[in-house]
Amino acid sequence: MGKKLKTYQGEQISISFEAQRCIHAAECVQGLPQVFDLNKHPWVNPDAANPDAIAEVIERCPSGALKYQRQDGQQEVGTDKTSITAVPGGPLYLRGQLKIALPDGEALEETRAALCRCGASKNKPFCDGSHSEVGFDDD
Repeated sequence: MGKKLKTYQGEQISISFEAQRCIHAAECVQGLPQVFDLNKHPWVNPDAANPDAIAEVIERCPSGALKYQRQDGQQEVGTDKTSITAVPGGPLYLRGQLKIALPDGEALEETRAALCRCGASKNKPFCDGSHSEVGFDDD
C-alpha cells in the first residue's frame, strides 16, 4: 500500500497526516483548533501549541491518520494491553502495539487503527467511511 503522507514540520514537533486513513472523527480539530484548522492552508500548524498538548491530541486520533515526531526524542508508544472497540454502525477502533497485515502482504506496526467492519472500504483493512454510504447498521 503506497502511503500518501503529508508532513508539517515545526520547531519542536513534526506532524504527519495520511489522508486515506482519516475517518473524520474530528478529535484533532476539536482538541486543538489553533493547530488543526480546516479553514487555513496549510490546515496544520505544529508551532501553534506546545508539543505535549499536540502529542496528546494526536494520540486521541482513532484511525492513526495523524502521527507525530518530537525533536526531543519522546515518541508515541502503544500500550502493552490491546483494546478493541466496536463503533455502532462503524469501524473497529484498535489501540496497542499492533501488527496489521495488508492485502498486499505488507505488515504495518501501528499504535492506533480504525478497521473496516462493513466490507465496503476501498482502503481495506482500514475504514474509509464507506459504512455511511452503504447504510451499515450493526451495534
